[in-house]
Amino acid sequence: MSKQTSGKKATQKATGKRNPGTRTGGQGGGRIPAPAAAPAPDTGTSPAPELSRRRLLGTVGAAGAAGLVVGGGGGALAVTAAQDAAPTALTSIGSTEVAFREARAHQAGITTPLQATGHLVAFDLAPDADRKTAAALLRRWSRTAEELMAGRTPDADTGVALDAGPSSLTVTFGLGHSFFDRTGLTKRRPVQLDPLPDFSSDALDPKRSNGDLWIQIGADDALVAFHALRALQKDAAGSARLRWQMNGFNRTPGATAQPRTARNLMGQIDGTNNPKPSDKDFDERIFVGRDADQAWMRGGSYAVVRRIRMLLDDWEKRSRHEQEKVIGRRKDNGAPLTGGSETTPMRLDATGSDGLPVIPANAHARIAAPASNQGAALLRRPFSFHDGFREDGAPDAGLLFVCWQADPLRAFTQIQRKLDRGDALSPFLRHEASGLFAVPPAAEPGGYVGRPLLEG
Repeated sequence: MSKQTSGKKATQKATGKRNPGTRTGGQGGGRIPAPAAAPAPDTGTSPAPELSRRRLLGTVGAAGAAGLVVGGGGGALAVTAAQDAAPTALTSIGSTEVAFREARAHQAGITTPLQATGHLVAFDLAPDADRKTAAALLRRWSRTAEELMAGRTPDADTGVALDAGPSSLTVTFGLGHSFFDRTGLTKRRPVQLDPLPDFSSDALDPKRSNGDLWIQIGADDALVAFHALRALQKDAAGSARLRWQMNGFNRTPGATAQPRTARNLMGQIDGTNNPKPSDKDFDERIFVGRDADQAWMRGGSYAVVRRIRMLLDDWEKRSRHEQEKVIGRRKDNGAPLTGGSETTPMRLDATGSDGLPVIPANAHARIAAPASNQGAALLRRPFSFHDGFREDGAPDAGLLFVCWQADPLRAFTQIQRKLDRGDALSPFLRHEASGLFAVPPAAEPGGYVGRPLLEG
């Protein structure tokens, strides 16, 4: 069995010299490495509350683990003599490992709990590159990703993360529409990879959109994530050149007293309605089925990537009541305006004393709901971003929106068309970059991501 599979709890493996026992978290159901046998120095304070790593997809983002702070008397981390051994991490954040290959064939980074930091990066193949060049590059990338995700260092390492554990690192690879033209594989390009339609809210920068190849990197430590980014960039030298890069973040595991759905930069709980692996049609909605025309994509998924700038100055001028009407949910706990808790189903037919819908007809949550889109649903897995301030002083900040689905036409495109026609949130958003990528299944043992396509 794999360490992580969709529809099951994420398994997190302690690396290095640790107690082999594990503790199972409460609400999240994830597994957390047991503490070392020797107790931490007594600091005279009560121990931090024990938190579990949350179950994925019921909410967006990862929750924390216990023991995130080492006692004040903690010594330096010993360096292992074996060069290929992962260092012993001081906390469960550093020691968690995600498997590069999964038994259910999916790449990591799709149903993996959302990490604290991330990089999205696209490459174009070099002008003289061909199918053989692309295969060699994906082979190198897959080898490097597997080493890094296990907490090991690749050849010619920069040393940036020498003293860190894997920190839930994931590396996910995708192929853009143009990749198939560049490699002479046009006939094997899936129809699901046809370009997305234009939307009225689009203000897309072509230089920051699309690309032959796409990588998503996520980790719970920023240095570990940067280390992976740098290693993969070096691997691409001579074969592909950087097209664009975007950097994002989320709440760090353990930052809240209890596992909670992440908030976006508007302060709204974001991801309540995500499909859950326990849903009977989860795999059907998110992953390509066995009946797909292109056999090499069976078990894969399609990622839509959008850089969405939020007009935070305008948004923050609205009262909380106005903001809640725009979204259709309460700001404090994410509950629908019709009452209950965050997970209470919205009552779209409920009306107030004035005879108007309690959840306005143009509320974002109403328009984006599966019930309003013939059951269409997608798996949101975004990062927030902040790239400084614009000339007018407004923050250049928002959402690096990443969503996963088996068929973008029936999921993202259908929902976005609906939002495009009257979503109350749209005036506060600007879609500035876009990409669509075919994400093949995980590499088989001894292989690399995309091998069935490139060598089939």
